Amino acid sequence: MSYFQMTLSKSQKLGFIAVNLALFLVTVDFTAFSPAIPAIEQEFNIDITTSQWIINGYGLMFGVLIVTGGRLADIYGRRRLFFIGSSVFLLFSLIGGLSFNTPTLLISRIVIGAGAALMWPSILGIAYTLVPPSRAGQVGGLVMTVCGLANAIGPILGGTLSDLWGWRWIFLINIPLTLLSVFLCWKFVPQDTPTKSSVRVDYAGVIMLMVSVFSLLFGMYVAAEIGFNRLYTLYFFFVFFVSLVVFLFLEVKKGRDALIPGDVITNAKFTVVGAISFVTSVVFFSVILYLPQYSSKVLGFSALDSGLALLPLMISFVFISFLSGRVYLSLGPKLIICVGIFLMGTGMASLSAVSGESRYIDVVPGLVLLGLGLGLFNPAATTLVVTIVEPGRESLASAILFMFKVAGGALGLGLNAVVVAFAPDMITGIGRAFLLNAFLVFASLIVGVFFIARGTPESRVE
Repeated sequence: MSYFQMTLSKSQKLGFIAVNLALFLVTVDFTAFSPAIPAIEQEFNIDITTSQWIINGYGLMFGVLIVTGGRLADIYGRRRLFFIGSSVFLLFSLIGGLSFNTPTLLISRIVIGAGAALMWPSILGIAYTLVPPSRAGQVGGLVMTVCGLANAIGPILGGTLSDLWGWRWIFLINIPLTLLSVFLCWKFVPQDTPTKSSVRVDYAGVIMLMVSVFSLLFGMYVAAEIGFNRLYTLYFFFVFFVSLVVFLFLEVKKGRDALIPGDVITNAKFTVVGAISFVTSVVFFSVILYLPQYSSKVLGFSALDSGLALLPLMISFVFISFLSGRVYLSLGPKLIICVGIFLMGTGMASLSAVSGESRYIDVVPGLVLLGLGLGLFNPAATTLVVTIVEPGRESLASAILFMFKVAGGALGLGLNAVVVAFAPDMITGIGRAFLLNAFLVFASLIVGVFFIARGTPESRVE
């Protein structure tokens, strides 16, 4: 049965189109810029140490604020928060498209990530309220499909726009599509009433976490420019350490209202999966940044061709994600997760052999292995964490896991940028960064083998 053969009214169907269009926009922004970064570097005369913030800034702000976005949607209503997030997304897409210098560009990307973080939980909540409860599973499948397609289309769309009209149109195309989504939502999605008046937002924790992770990333960025032993570099690392200590203190004090509540983070099974996700997520971030650099600057690909070069990764990821869901109950989470981690590590190790003499066909096996690994790992890890936390904490746990993934990917990409910056040339640096990622992934495999418990996927903390 088709999703739109559900017993939905015309208004519900149009509302469903609105939220899925918004979901597509938020997701596609993760990958659309990757093939256009070389052109941005050339226009603003920046190197990859700086340009990596185009991906990192969006992803990190999105990841840090995703949990807070969900709680704000509970307090103020999903529809209202969707409009607020969309307004931020739209305004700073315009500013980014018109940016005249590097700071304006990067700040725009960071704030767009904040808007996306406000939109995302509202989008998912609205989507589920538009269909009968009996069709909720189909909504989940459609969400995964839209996200998978957006990730796959992103590099192609970004490369096409960059080649035809320039990279600024990757920002500017958001404007009419966001306006259309907002109009449809305003017209066809009914006003919702906030359901959790007792929800509290840990604003202090959010601020301290943001200060901490951004200080660490800026510290690594400055270290790549002037070295680790300079006072300016050490200042950022000091701010990181102090703000992290304050964040941990606040989290303990807040209890169940904390950004990362104690009952979730002290769940040993959740912590293991979260830690593995934190470490392994760097592989996706690094490949969507560095492979287009290699394709453009070494192989001489256009922006569109650089986007198409990522297709083996995206297609294998989307394909195996559906298979992962089908075999989860029969094989169990531990086997699927560990096999996924192994394939990710093997793919990274294969890609680390890239050199100036490599051809594109040489990187395809590594991309396929990486996509297969991600496609096995991500759905299984998400399903596992929502079945091992207390009842009623499933959505929060999945949001925290997503935060771990994005924050870990962003921090790992910052570490990769340092490795590339200290290498004698870009291609050697990319190989070393990929090899470091492979070691990190195989280390997480050891953790998975010994610390992910066996047992039925349905087991749950009581």
